[in-house]
Amino acid sequence: MTRVLVVEDDAQLARALTINLKARTYDVDAAHDAATALRLAATEPPDVILLDLGLPDMDGIDLIRALRGWNRAPVLVLSARSGSEDKIRALDAGADDYMTKPFSMDELLARLRAATRRLEESPVHARTGTGVAGGLVTTDDFTVDLVAKKVRRGDRDIRLTPTEWHLLEILICNPGVLVSQQRLLKEVWGPSYGTKTNYLRVYMAQLRRKLEADPSHPRYLITEPGMGYRFET
Repeated sequence: MTRVLVVEDDAQLARALTINLKARTYDVDAAHDAATALRLAATEPPDVILLDLGLPDMDGIDLIRALRGWNRAPVLVLSARSGSEDKIRALDAGADDYMTKPFSMDELLARLRAATRRLEESPVHARTGTGVAGGLVTTDDFTVDLVAKKVRRGDRDIRLTPTEWHLLEILICNPGVLVSQQRLLKEVWGPSYGTKTNYLRVYMAQLRRKLEADPSHPRYLITEPGMGYRFET
């Protein structure tokens, strides 16, 4: 049974989430503050964490950072903060997804199913954050060898520039995780490029032309407008 840790100081919402999740056979623990969340995460390790940012004893983003020091469970943020800056800060701190309140229970359950499915399909990711077993990632359209640093599509090798490779490597090593624009820019181009989002648009378009069967409707290299990109298998 999948264990979900709900970290929410709104008692009514926490109760509603707990009832809905238990009705769908999830095992649920609930915490109303960061201290309780940290204790539960240590004593009853969750498979997924649903986290509100507005906690009474600690900002939720600081809690994500604290958890990420030793816990790799996917974190799905549920927050009334709708600004892109808050979303980027949460994702950069280690969150895997972000939903703005109010949200539909159906969408929450769909995203929760996606997070647990990635855990089942990528056990290495659950433990270490890499999501890649043996350094080989195979899709229906192409194969990526992270050790040899090669990409093959059909019966031919695909040549990537060093920048294209670095960008693809980050996304593939975080399967299903929304990687923020700022993180990609800083890791690929450096700290001074944190706002150059046009670089990402150009290089992602190039990668899609080389890897996607239909670049205008990508299946693997997905854009989350204004937030970042994710690699879906």
